[in-house]
Amino acid sequence: MATKAAGRKPETQLALVRRARRMNRVLAETYPDAHCELDFRNPLELLVATILSAQCTDKRVNMVTPVLFAKYPTVEDYAAADRSEMEDIIRSTGFFRAKTNSIIGMAQAVCERYGGEVPGRLKDLVTLPGVGRKTANVVLGNAFDVPGLTVDTHFQRLVRRFGWTEETDPVKIEHVVGELLPRREWTIFSHRVIWHGRRICHARRPACGVCPLAALCPSFGTGPTSEAEARKLVRPGPFS
Repeated sequence: MATKAAGRKPETQLALVRRARRMNRVLAETYPDAHCELDFRNPLELLVATILSAQCTDKRVNMVTPVLFAKYPTVEDYAAADRSEMEDIIRSTGFFRAKTNSIIGMAQAVCERYGGEVPGRLKDLVTLPGVGRKTANVVLGNAFDVPGLTVDTHFQRLVRRFGWTEETDPVKIEHVVGELLPRREWTIFSHRVIWHGRRICHARRPACGVCPLAALCPSFGTGPTSEAEARKLVRPGPFS
């Protein structure tokens, strides 16, 4: 669907696709090392880490997971875990009781339904306790090399600022953005956008004056446009 930014003429779908792909290329040049900032060695570890990352920074999750992964090396270990022991390990990530429920429930479901192997399909992953489309796409894209868009809060905020969509529902946003970019780019594009949201395009005061997308973004001016002032807002990351 074509969009219309404030004060601008309506943009055709073709023009939007071309602009979106140019913006993706700029982000690729700006963040050549963009990647998932959660530490993991296999699909199970990434799934657990992503569940823990809800309402928590990746940095904090990465401080907790070495102990967690060492204590529970297999999905069977998670399924049989002592609830209070797991809660103590993940307490600092917040919402630790709910996350413990999700992790143990997820592990039990993987053991019961999928032979102890984390499934590599979206339709299967989203049936697991604590796993929605966002978490599933993180796991698919980074552990199984299956392209997916990670529509987190940074992603939602930025694509609306970019004028790509006015949707607020994450699933609708995922479908709209998926039509603008080649499927093979979905996973890495998600990382680029999240890195940009953490480092430059902040929620309250985006660093517009140093943004590499300034010439292509209809929201330029939402934050300080002075280079000197904007540079003070840039965060080197990783942040959440």
